[in-house]
Amino acid sequence: MSSPGTTPDVPAGPATLLQVSPLLPRLEQALAERHRTVRLHELPDPDGFLRDRGGDVVAAVTSARFGVGDALMDALPNLRAIVHFGVGHETTDVVRARARGIDVSTTPDVLTDCVADLAVGALIDVMRRVSEADRYVRAGRWSTAPFPLASRVSGKRVGVLGLGRIGRAVARRLEGFGVEVAYCSRVPVPGVAYRRLPTARALAEWCDALVVTVAGGTGTKGLVSAEVLEALGSDGYLVNVARGSVVDESALVAAVEAGRIAGAALDVFADEPHVPRALLDSDRVVLLPHIASATRETREAMGDLVLRNVERFMAEGVLLTPVPESAH
Repeated sequence: MSSPGTTPDVPAGPATLLQVSPLLPRLEQALAERHRTVRLHELPDPDGFLRDRGGDVVAAVTSARFGVGDALMDALPNLRAIVHFGVGHETTDVVRARARGIDVSTTPDVLTDCVADLAVGALIDVMRRVSEADRYVRAGRWSTAPFPLASRVSGKRVGVLGLGRIGRAVARRLEGFGVEVAYCSRVPVPGVAYRRLPTARALAEWCDALVVTVAGGTGTKGLVSAEVLEALGSDGYLVNVARGSVVDESALVAAVEAGRIAGAALDVFADEPHVPRALLDSDRVVLLPHIASATRETREAMGDLVLRNVERFMAEGVLLTPVPESAH
């Protein structure tokens, strides 16, 4: 008999897998077919389930957006694995989890190419004013005046803030444009010839365009500050395909409104899906709905890697792609 507050058809029991948030339908189906899976976000009384059966859960699958917060972690005393759909893990306190004997994984590599493709596309878009030009033609303004001149991409200086997997992929693509690449990371990246600058401000002062690919989390919150934007200057461009938290959004709004930067291309925001009105109203800002990894091929590959992590943990008690110790 089920306990009060839970539902009779919840398939809980030893070695329960908890699905914290919505996932790809194909992945949800595979998890349900292969494991005793409970979809927490669909339960009429999730608190009741956690109170009565939280001890049955040994692994949780979640997305980078939702993670596993401290309160949920505390409600799962036998949790031993948290599997993220995505490369971000700032919504889960990895240090806290590992202190409790819980390992954490993400889906690295499989989304690198698509995110890098979009970063370069966004850079071209904002510098060449592609989206703005499209709106110009659609509004019938081409017949009244020629479109204003844009800025070339080839031959410019591009700074990459965070030279991890994605940052390196962005830099490799930009080499084809004959740009000069420099980067800023916590430690030097071995095996690359790019110049390393010591701070985000120094990188912004040096470059014509700053591409943000650094990981999110408390360590990078507000890293692109008012000071960094000032260093980027009125001829500089910002591209963010990392996390909205990395950029001081209030400072960015002020810089855009005052013309203190030339433009920005943003795939992520501080309070998604809410975008500040000043950014919506600016023709110098390219706005994207967090779609850097949003291709069928990449999302399927991410789902497959999540499933393989779950399978490996359930069979052997270890994860296939754990978050590196250096990443938190």
